[in-house]
Amino acid sequence: MTNNVLHVAVLAVLVVSAFFALWFKDLISSVIAFAVFSLMMALEFYLLQAPDVAMAEAAIGAGLSTTIFVISIRACSRVKKREGGRQQ
Repeated sequence: MTNNVLHVAVLAVLVVSAFFALWFKDLISSVIAFAVFSLMMALEFYLLQAPDVAMAEAAIGAGLSTTIFVISIRACSRVKKREGGRQQ
């Protein structure tokens, strides 16, 4: 019974974080929502008794991808500032 409630709670957070990843206008906020989505996916994989997949999702999905997205967003905003363009 408790396991079912935990599954439903994780799936609810998955839906909410996916919505926010698409809804936010700020790219950094969207990346953070996407990282929460990846962490919840890792938790769901662990609850489904797939710890190897959960570890890969946590390391690559939440850790590495989030880092690459943040570095890319920051690099693009620096290029805009150097060119003298308006930052949106």
